[in-house]
Order: sequence, then C-alpha cells, then structure tokens
Amino acid sequence: MPPRNLIRVRDLPRKPVSHRNGYRFSFIFLASMITLVFSLPVSLHSSPNRGEIILATTTSTQDSGLLDVLIPLFERKTGYFVKTIAVGSGQALALGRRGEADVLLVHAPEDERAFVAAGFGIHRRPVMYNDFIIVGPPSDPAGIHGVRSAVDAFRKIACARAPFLSRGDNSGTHVKERAVWSLAGIKVEGEQWYQETGLGMGETLTVASEKKAYTLTDRGSYLALKRRLNLIILFEGDRALKNVYHVIEVNPERWPHVKAKGARAFAEFIVSQEAQHIIKNFGVERFGTPLFFPLAK
Repeated sequence: MPPRNLIRVRDLPRKPVSHRNGYRFSFIFLASMITLVFSLPVSLHSSPNRGEIILATTTSTQDSGLLDVLIPLFERKTGYFVKTIAVGSGQALALGRRGEADVLLVHAPEDERAFVAAGFGIHRRPVMYNDFIIVGPPSDPAGIHGVRSAVDAFRKIACARAPFLSRGDNSGTHVKERAVWSLAGIKVEGEQWYQETGLGMGETLTVASEKKAYTLTDRGSYLALKRRLNLIILFEGDRALKNVYHVIEVNPERWPHVKAKGARAFAEFIVSQEAQHIIKNFGVERFGTPLFFPLAK
C-alpha cells in the first residue's frame, strides 16, 4: 500500500480537460517554477554573494579572537566571504608579493613600508595598536622584573643563560625581538639557551609555558591565552615595544587577478567607526582592558 500522505493521481477527481487546456496548464506551471527558482537567491540573502577574498594576517589577530568578531560582521554587511590565512607578518607580506592574497593586516612597519615602496601594496592605513611584553616563569630565574628597558631585560636573560623561546618565523614579533637583541649587542645564534619554535604566537606561548622559558609576545595574544599558561608579565611599558597594525591592499596593477573591490571593502570596513568601536571594546568585559586600541583617524 502507498504511504498515507501520498496522493495517487488515480485517486483525484477527474474532469474532462481538452488538450489545449492541458498544454496551457503545463506552460503556466513551467513558467511559474522558472520564476521561483530564479527568485530564490534574492529572497534568501540580505546581501548579494560577491565571492571570496583572501586576508593574510598575523596569528595574533587570530589567536586573540578579534577576527572572530570582525569578519562575520563584514561578511554580513558586504556579501563577501573572507578566507583568512593567519601567519607571521613576514609570511603575510610574502603572500602579497606573490599575489596570493588580496588584503593584508600586519604589524611589521619597516617591512610594510618596503612592501608598498616596491609597488606590491597600496593604501597602507593604520588600524590599531597594542604593545609587546616579555613574559616568563613566575620564578623569574634571570631576575628581569623591575629592569628599566627591554634591552636590559634581554641582557640579563642572556647573562643568566635562561631559556628563551623565539618564534623564529620572520613575523612582526620576531622582527621586533631581533631588533632588541641587536640593540643589546648580543648574538643569540647557536646559543643552547635560545631556541626558535617556527610557530605562531599562541603555540609559542604554550611551549614557553611548558619549558619555563621567557618569550616576547604581543599583549593581546598573552591576555587571550593567559588562563592556560604558567607565565606572567615580567617586563612591560617600554615605548620601543609599541606594536602597530596596518591594513594594506595588494596592488591590482601588479597582480590584476586580485579582488581589488573586496580588498578595498575590507580595508574601509576595518578602519570604519563601527569596526574601530568594536576594537576599542574588545576584551574589556573578559580581561578588564582592551586587547587592542583603535588607531584609524
């Protein structure tokens, strides 16, 4: 027997219908179905689907959770879908040089200026900032707590031969760390107490916690992961450790295939008043302080 909710054609009341009327009914039915199908995308989406754009950014923006708030809002407002590649700033800029990303959100100012000057990027705009801090085990074996500068802290770590973990990935954090070692006049290559992870910020913090080692980190990543780390802030407040993020559109004249309109839409969104307000308040409820501070004019 057929299922109860299945109505068989032979069970329906029949009326004599001419072939002409039948053809007319079929035509009207087919036209109605075509109209319905073509109208579905319009009714299902508040914004038209504009395709995918590739954002190459730093692990700190990903690990902190900031992008988990900003990107869905951008996608809803514009109809673009964002594919995020979270790597070090050096790797993000390399993707831009090869035309493998549409827009960058990075924090390596000197490398960014060189990137734009070489014609790979356009419209470099400040977005936000936080700062770098030095974290380490609560026992502080090198005794860096209370020193006056990041250079002094690095010198004491080297003198004590205390374990230090570097990202070693040419990220903005790694670039800043190398600059501090250089100012301190210390060559770390080949030293057993100095190790490179080749990992992102969150993973490097996890390894440093396990090995009871010092490391340089952006404040946002540390605060976001603090609850599961056995690391404390041992040095902060050096003006030389300010950490500024910029958004850069990959130059479509160099790489015609990049999604220039989508890149521009994302760049304008992240420096907009709405996004800057989100950045200003992100982290306050959970940590009592923002993880980033807005910088767009």
